[in-house]
Amino acid sequence: MKRVGTKNTPVFRIVVADSRSPRDGKFLEEIGVYHPLKAGANNFTLNLERALYWISKGAQPSDTVRSFVKKARAAAPATP
Repeated sequence: MKRVGTKNTPVFRIVVADSRSPRDGKFLEEIGVYHPLKAGANNFTLNLERALYWISKGAQPSDTVRSFVKKARAAAPATP
């Protein structure tokens, strides 16, 4: 997660990055946004398809991103 936003108003971009890159440094792809100060369960957006793609390629999500993926899977409509 890459921190953006102003002082006392954090916003995080959910990104796919190499583990050797710094937190706010180079990344491969932006797959979502997280607003921690926003109330309710609707405080993040995530491109679930891309997240699952990167996880299938060996990406290891942080604990926070893992919980977002879990919530997004539960909210996604079941496809036959």
